[in-house]
Amino acid sequence: MLNNTPHITKSDLFEILSSRFDVEKKLSQIPNPSLLHNADKAAQRIAHAIRNNECITLVGDYDVDGVSSTAIMVDFFRQIPYPLEALIPNRFRDGYGVNPTVLQRVQADLVITVDNGIAAVAAADICKERGIDLIITDHHTPSENLPDAYAIVDPKLSECEYPFKEICGAEVAWLLLALLKRELSLQIDMRQFLDILAVAIIADIMPLVNINRTLVKEGLKYMAVSHRPSSVIIRDFLNKTNITSEDIAFQIAPRINSAGRLEDASIALDFFTAADTHSAYKQFELLGQLNELRKETEAQTTKEALASVQEEDRVIVVAGEHWHEGVVGIAASRLVDRFEKPAIVLSIKEDVAKGSARSIGNVSIYELIKENEHLLTKFGGHKMAAGLGLMREDVDAFREAVNRSAANISEEDFLPLESITGILQTDDIDLKLLELLESFEPYGEANLRPSFLLHEAEVVSIKLMGADKSHSRIEVRQYPHQNKTVELIAFRTVFEMPADRKISCSYSVTKNEFNGRVSPQLLVKKIYAHAAK
Repeated sequence: MLNNTPHITKSDLFEILSSRFDVEKKLSQIPNPSLLHNADKAAQRIAHAIRNNECITLVGDYDVDGVSSTAIMVDFFRQIPYPLEALIPNRFRDGYGVNPTVLQRVQADLVITVDNGIAAVAAADICKERGIDLIITDHHTPSENLPDAYAIVDPKLSECEYPFKEICGAEVAWLLLALLKRELSLQIDMRQFLDILAVAIIADIMPLVNINRTLVKEGLKYMAVSHRPSSVIIRDFLNKTNITSEDIAFQIAPRINSAGRLEDASIALDFFTAADTHSAYKQFELLGQLNELRKETEAQTTKEALASVQEEDRVIVVAGEHWHEGVVGIAASRLVDRFEKPAIVLSIKEDVAKGSARSIGNVSIYELIKENEHLLTKFGGHKMAAGLGLMREDVDAFREAVNRSAANISEEDFLPLESITGILQTDDIDLKLLELLESFEPYGEANLRPSFLLHEAEVVSIKLMGADKSHSRIEVRQYPHQNKTVELIAFRTVFEMPADRKISCSYSVTKNEFNGRVSPQLLVKKIYAHAAK
């Protein structure tokens, strides 16, 4: 593969990136929310509840998408103004989404879910018994058995005619609120929520094409000028003139996620809905501390999970006693990166195993799990990620069953979708290249930042960085006859000088801003041939 990589120029790169998209949509071209099945019915019911002073409870989810969806709803209802009880279940005490446990503390005429509920059959039955109307808004893949709710708004429903299906929970909620605004003749500018919406789309790894691309692009622009206290804090923290999707994905989303993973998602919700920057800053500081704890916990869990891997399996399934269930999803992602196979990591507590699955390439982990649902107590998700629960005694049988199912999948489907764009001359890595790359942002799922190859470049020097010396700064010379060297940054990698002083690796080019100076920064993605600790 490395030997077949083409040499490309900046002009070639422009052509390659241009070919990824049709004409970009404007905000005004976002399809009518009424095309979402049952969305008008749901908006009319919410409007009726507001006009008749009914008690409304919102049930969210503890990940970034769920918290963002909840925050947008809370902010919208504040502006009506109308009292809304917003509740995000605690991962450890309540479990996921709207469920019988959560409903024990709900007294309402109308319950609305965001980013959850498509599998909440038991909860829907309880609502029916208690005379509560349940409106489910979700984006996860429905099973054959749908909850008996007043209305279900989910683009993945077979009868839904919304033209773009790959939207996150916050987008579904935002589109529904646009209909509610119309229903109540409100003067609320829906663009004011684009900053939170962009965070949700990026964090939930939605494909950055079609309307997602438009919403993220406009949302990041809006974040740069928004007076929302949380956006002011994000801007100050990143300290950059242009906020990118990668800034959100790698620096902001993990912090917001850490609240629900380790403690309670209300901390993240309070950050998004803070009334002033002082309050937002206090919550953001707390999120930062939780994120550091999350990193330590995840590193230990990953280390233990690695020791349990059976490498001959096509799908990795590992389980551990009392692994922190808030980090098993990240541990699964680490195993996928390491072994280039789908991975399922389960935390066992007493007789119950709960966990997360992550996939690779074109393998649908959701379908693999669904095929073996007879061994599970619950499951849900989509092609690349899922959550599941089962009894301890069924873990081994499930591992064997899911691998039998995976035996029918072609080898090609397991190949990582990330591909190398080409070999760039290091002389081409300059400010003009940065401008070119910037013009095709936002990068993310379905619009990956281009990866370039350095093939057998000469390693001039290696310096270890960071408080714990766990990152490497590698100075390389692309060709022996060159005087010019470039620096590569390899995060979470201790790179040792190879015997032949050569390195082959893929890398991406990002903008580095320091003391008002802008320069290209080369970030190592994957090192080939030579071992790294």
